[in-house]
Order: sequence, then structure tokens, then C-alpha cells
Amino acid sequence: MPDTRKEIIQTTQPQHLRRLALGIVALFAFLVLSVSPGLAKYASFVVDVESGRVLHSVNADTRNYPASLTKMMTLYLVFEALHQKKWSLNTRLKVSARAARQPASKLALRRGTTIRVRDAILALVTKSANDVASVIAENMSKSERNFALKMTAKARKLGMHRTTFRNASGLPNRAQLSTARDMGTLARALMRDYPQYYHYFSTESFRYGGLTHKNHNKLLKSYSGTDGIKTGYIRASGFNLVASVERGERRLIGVVFGGKSSRSRNKHMTSLLDKGFQAVLKAPGAQVAKAAPPKKSVKVATRKPAPTKTPARKKTSARIPDGDYAVQVGAYRSKTPAIAIARKAIAHVPSYLSDGIIKIVPLRKKKRRPLYRARIAGLEKKTAYRACYALEKKGMDCLVVIMKNLQVASLP
Repeated sequence: MPDTRKEIIQTTQPQHLRRLALGIVALFAFLVLSVSPGLAKYASFVVDVESGRVLHSVNADTRNYPASLTKMMTLYLVFEALHQKKWSLNTRLKVSARAARQPASKLALRRGTTIRVRDAILALVTKSANDVASVIAENMSKSERNFALKMTAKARKLGMHRTTFRNASGLPNRAQLSTARDMGTLARALMRDYPQYYHYFSTESFRYGGLTHKNHNKLLKSYSGTDGIKTGYIRASGFNLVASVERGERRLIGVVFGGKSSRSRNKHMTSLLDKGFQAVLKAPGAQVAKAAPPKKSVKVATRKPAPTKTPARKKTSARIPDGDYAVQVGAYRSKTPAIAIARKAIAHVPSYLSDGIIKIVPLRKKKRRPLYRARIAGLEKKTAYRACYALEKKGMDCLVVIMKNLQVASLP
């Protein structure tokens, strides 16, 4: 029996028209598959970390390809595993054949070998190694697909509602999308939730397998106050960057998607951050007091070196409770994570520390950036020791310090 449908088409459409129609359909399909709906590519966003005030926003909620900014979430989940004691920095992760086959940038790990968690962290921060990202994913969730589902679930929990992950590295995947605002949210979460690990993002170089790998984030050296956080690039995304910069008592996070080159992206980022700092440091009414206040029982003070001829410090009952003891819970290259870890310590053992005062004490060394020590001061001796015992049981580092003479007291 003849195919009547085919006969009708042939009789109603000349051959050249049919070919033209098929060509239009093919072109339309190609465009649909090649361009993600609403994809703007360029986007930028600047936020004041303490207050959450948005200082700049262009296409901030438009979904774009994050590229290796994806590794920020991979690292968030690594820090979570460390905090929960599921892994330690010395835990060795196995390298599968699939992970070893990942394209560059990579450490060129070999199938059947292992890599320590600490080295894996540094490899992601500096080299942005795709093979290492896959190793982390497979060791944590058995498969990279399962890990990507975990990443997306965590993104939703953090408030990253327009982000979807499909792999741990940021290698091209049409469904792996995020926004400038969401990446800013993730950067703030890394500082807030795991300040004890944030210092890794300021690592300028990393040596592994006899080779030295330099951090791709050139702002660490070229832009004052930068201490993180991550670069990213695939052809579909352009040059991406999330940068965190601290000036004085203020910290800004900037996000740029879709730069035309790494150099132009960096120049654009510094311009955005310059304007942001000008707004928060000089604009009337844009003072530190606008920052989100800490819990009522917590006061934050930064200790400044006393003049050489100043008499011994006197305690004032209005601000400092009786007691010259303090607990030190960390030391960092910038003030923000130091304040965050001190607040976290108070939240863990409020019965001992809620009446204390957070003091960020700088340790200055020649030709090096200061090291900011996070302390909760104004404690009785017994309270300080009990607080340290309780914090150590919860997995936090703690040291009892006698603030009067700046001595370190060992736990009995």
C-alpha cells in the first residue's frame, strides 16, 4: 500500500522548499542547543560581608557557567567533612582511572595512587586541578554524579537557589549553572562556616610531585588586602573570578563572570572593588555600625599595640569582666575569619564564654603580614580552662592565655 502521507507532502511542497524548511529547523535546533535560555555571560556583583549590603549588581541573578568557581563548593564540602571528623588533613584519597583521565588543568595523578586531603585542598585552590576534584567527589560520595547532587542540595541549603551542579570541577556541562549573587553567597558561607580553613585560599603557591604550582588568582599579589578566593575559565563562560578583600575593618566580596581575558577581568574587578570601598569607607552613613550586629552578649575589640611610655593597662568594669585570662581559638592572616571563629567558640560553649569579650590581637613580624589571633578575654582562670576543655571535645583548637602578661598557660 502506498504511503499517502508521503505522497501528500511531495505533492504539496516543491523539493527546494522542503530542503529550506529542514534547514531552518536544523538551524533553530542548533541555536537552542548552543545557547542556554537567559544566559547573559557577563555579570558582576559586590557585597559588603559584614552588613550584607549590595554595592554593585549587574545581571547578578542571571544564570551563567561557573567554570572552576564550582570548586568553591567542592572545598566547602571538604571543610564540612573535616569539621565533622569524617576526614582529617592526612586522610589519603584514592585515585580512580576515571579521575586520572580528567583533562587539564590537573596534577596528572596516576590511577591507583593516593593524595592527602591537605594536598587536595591546596591543589584545588592553586592549580585548580580537575583530576583532584574528581578524586574528592568519588571518595566522598562514591561517584561524581552523587557528589554533584550533594553539592546542589548544599547550595539550596545555603540560599543559592539558582545554582545547579553536575560535576565537582566546573568542566563544561550544559546544566551546570550559577549566578554572581549565588557565588557571593557561597564565598560568605565559606568564611562564616569554616573560618579555620579559609586561610587556604590565600596560598600563593603549592609544591607537589617536584613541581611548584602558582595560584591563578593574581590579585593576591597585585591588589592590597586580597586573601582569596577563586578563578574560573571555560570557553563558554569566559574568565570568572570571586575575590575577597579586606581594608581596615571592612571586607568586600566581588564576583565577575564572563571576562574577556584574565587581565581585563582582574582590572575590572579592582575597579569595582575600589568603588565599593569608596562607598563603604567614605560615604555618609555607611559606617561599621551598619554591619549586622553580633549576639548581644558578644563585644568585638581589636587590640592595638600600646605606646611605649603608656602606663600599665587598667581594667574598666563597663567593658571587661574581672579576670585576666583568655582562650585563644585560632590565628589567621585577616581579621574576618578570626572574628568568625571566636563567635563560633562562644556559640559552642556559651555557659563559659558568653560574658567574654572577643579580642583580635595582631602578631606582627618583619616583612610579613600580621597574624590575627582570635581570643575571648576577660575570663576567670577556672572558666578559661573549662571552656578550653569543652571546646577541644567539640573538635576546636584552644589555648589558655594570661592577657595581663601575654603568657600562655598549659592545660593542667
